Amino acid sequence: MLHKLNLENILFLDIETVPEFRNYSELDDVKKSLWEEKSKYQRKDEFTAEEFYNRAGIWSEFGKIVCISAGFFSFRDGSRHFRITSFKGDEKELLNDFNRLLDKYFFQPYNLLCAHNGKEFDFPYIARRMLIHNMRLPAKLDLFGKKPWEVPHLDTLELWKFGDYKHYTSLKLLTHVLGIPSPKEDIDGSMVRDVYYDNGELDRIVEYCERDVVAIAQVILRLRQEVLLGDSEIIAIE
Repeated sequence: MLHKLNLENILFLDIETVPEFRNYSELDDVKKSLWEEKSKYQRKDEFTAEEFYNRAGIWSEFGKIVCISAGFFSFRDGSRHFRITSFKGDEKELLNDFNRLLDKYFFQPYNLLCAHNGKEFDFPYIARRMLIHNMRLPAKLDLFGKKPWEVPHLDTLELWKFGDYKHYTSLKLLTHVLGIPSPKEDIDGSMVRDVYYDNGELDRIVEYCERDVVAIAQVILRLRQEVLLGDSEIIAIE
């Protein structure tokens, strides 16, 4: 079935998240208590709630999105291109911009969103943050009442699992075993919080996010046994 998909109908995406506030001390007392309860299982007795707060970005209730990068294929006059753009900065503004992209270009029933571990992380995270900002959910993220086969999402991690629910493979590992060339990485996911809050270098995060979007598209090409994208085929758009 993967071979039957029209690549132009797929929007590839990745998000980068950080804790909602720079420091634990900025939380009010109620949020501190809720964070202590929420993080208790993961931190066990190794960390206090305050020490563990640097990892709060992975929970949508305690984090925020600082970048959404999205890419799509374009086939014109016998040539193939992969166009990529990013929404960054203020969370509500970038969510609105992403919403407009979906409403304008990827609203048809046949359009799909594709991410790595997107069904467990990216898609629900975006939807929850939109609702927290009291925003309307776009059709591609409004899953209420939908049957599993009606959900317009494609997940490269799920494709690689082949039904093995216990199996997790990072995007970095997957690209490596599939022989997909990996560009030199300036940062990794564990560094995003520090790069954002301590260094104030949002553009570094955007570049990292965009590289992951390209990698996701490359995985789909490899799974379809098609020629990988060359550098000249990847076009950044504002």
